[in-house]
Amino acid sequence: MDGGLGGGPEGRPDGGLSLRILRGETVLVLALSLGASGVSALISFIGALTRPGGLKDQAAMLNSSHAPGRPWLDLAWQLFGIATALVPVALVAHLLIRERVGGLRAVGFDGRRPGFDMSRGAGVAAVIGGSGLLLYLGARAAGFNLTVVPEGLPDVWWKFPVLIASAVQNAVVEEVIVVGYLLRRLGQLRWTPVAALAASAVLRGSYHLYQGIGGFVGNMVMGVIFVLLYRRWGRVGPLVAAHALIDIVAFLGYALLAGKVGWLPTV
Repeated sequence: MDGGLGGGPEGRPDGGLSLRILRGETVLVLALSLGASGVSALISFIGALTRPGGLKDQAAMLNSSHAPGRPWLDLAWQLFGIATALVPVALVAHLLIRERVGGLRAVGFDGRRPGFDMSRGAGVAAVIGGSGLLLYLGARAAGFNLTVVPEGLPDVWWKFPVLIASAVQNAVVEEVIVVGYLLRRLGQLRWTPVAALAASAVLRGSYHLYQGIGGFVGNMVMGVIFVLLYRRWGRVGPLVAAHALIDIVAFLGYALLAGKVGWLPTV
């Protein structure tokens, strides 16, 4: 991988950009993306805690309809949401191009090693996906988690393509920003590797807090594993592949199985 400034995925600045500028840039990128999502999730979780009834009796809805009964308008809103969610990734690419480190190639999100990315990603998805499902079911049964509803789209022709596109968008945004970009910037800001790992993991957990304590803890653990894998492989490509596969199985699996199997919670 092209480590860029100072070498390695978490290289130090070479004097081209001051620490103050890098610090401000990092705050702005997070404020426009997953940092803002973390604050939103915290507010949502407080609302769920203070609402009458237990957490498991409340729903955390993902991929819902934006224009019920109007499928073409709904599709337009779905595509608009997916496209605009990717804007922070485009911003990160621009900022890395400005550094002259090859854009997203600097964090290993490119087409240079597709076989490596997909094979490693599939292996990671198989391990984390199954354990994550068990953790969710256990946390919900214990009353620590809301009932997660991965999709509530109408039964129209574009339902499954949109769910797949949404899963890929989630994966690209989260892994490029919370792993590749954030670790690079924190390294340049002279954070220790342990502190940077903790920051990345806590951030990942924070924007899943709307699901409950189980979603927060489970995604923090996933965040630790993903950071360690990124440092080993030097690429976010396998992490994007793993995350996309996990979400695709969750979204499509729920769409196909909800109400047909007893072990899958629904509302």
